[in-house]
Amino acid sequence: MTSALIQQTASGVGEAPSHRRPQDALLCDMELPHCSILYPLGYPVEVITNDKVVLQAANESFAHGRLLRANATLQVRVGVIGEGGSGCPPEPTRREFNHLYSLVADANNQALLDLKSGFNFTWVTSAAANNRLYFRSNFLEKVVYLLLGASVVTDLHAACVSKNGKGILLIGDSGAGKSTLAYACARAGWTYTSDDTSYLVNDSIIPRVIGHAHRARFRPSAKALFPELESFRLTPRLEGKPSIEVSISELPVPHTATEAIVNNIVYLNRYPSAAGRLVPLPSGTATQRACRELYSAGEIRAKHESILQSLVHIPTHELQYCNLDQAIGALDQLTRG
Repeated sequence: MTSALIQQTASGVGEAPSHRRPQDALLCDMELPHCSILYPLGYPVEVITNDKVVLQAANESFAHGRLLRANATLQVRVGVIGEGGSGCPPEPTRREFNHLYSLVADANNQALLDLKSGFNFTWVTSAAANNRLYFRSNFLEKVVYLLLGASVVTDLHAACVSKNGKGILLIGDSGAGKSTLAYACARAGWTYTSDDTSYLVNDSIIPRVIGHAHRARFRPSAKALFPELESFRLTPRLEGKPSIEVSISELPVPHTATEAIVNNIVYLNRYPSAAGRLVPLPSGTATQRACRELYSAGEIRAKHESILQSLVHIPTHELQYCNLDQAIGALDQLTRG
């Protein structure tokens, strides 16, 4: 027996399947030799893996980001395994108990996270990892934003635009027109920060949000409002409603900013006979509604509810409107008042 073979047998690598160590089935000794640091929302996140296809997917999702805050680097570990078939897995089922979180598509494609410590691990098959749209949407991006949301930001279902240095959060139910109005403001010269999701910075004394200022998403019906969208095709999505996703650099948007200070909060109420007016809402309305819409649980939810108290005294209105010109004119009043 050669020296190399003796070493293989001693380590368990060259043994017959019946003689492998019981813990080998756990994949607990998987080597992860590839890594890259990226900056989603401006925070450092190190992606560590055994397959470079994961790093390619991470670049597609986060390469637009630049370091904005020198917080401790979060680590995201992804192990890719060859077994499990060649088909694309289903959308993962999400479960949470206090600070423990799981994403489970099937036996071979799942992620486990401790949102309190930040420790996490994701296992996916080669088939899932190579379907990069599936992998990015259902595992990589979800894990990263869950970890950031549990530690440094609190996410809000809101668009954000600014004018004259004053940031406005646009909030409303699905279909209320957040993305459409945010883009309409941006092409009219406002500063664009986000079209659908804004992230409240937890440690900011003054309420401040971070957004995905590098891209915009639209419903297919937006082509009737904005002729420049006509050449863009629907973006394949594995969840949610059909949309058009476009790099903001391809659109007539003169000003963007990754961050904005929140000076006003506006709830959108669009209906045909609306007169285009702002109706003041009671102090604390934004905090109460945002707390109800939180998707977190346990200790993490309690932390988010505490952070959302920073919105209590932000002037809050309901915008009743039927068309974009009305809405922009009403919002302009807030930036001048």
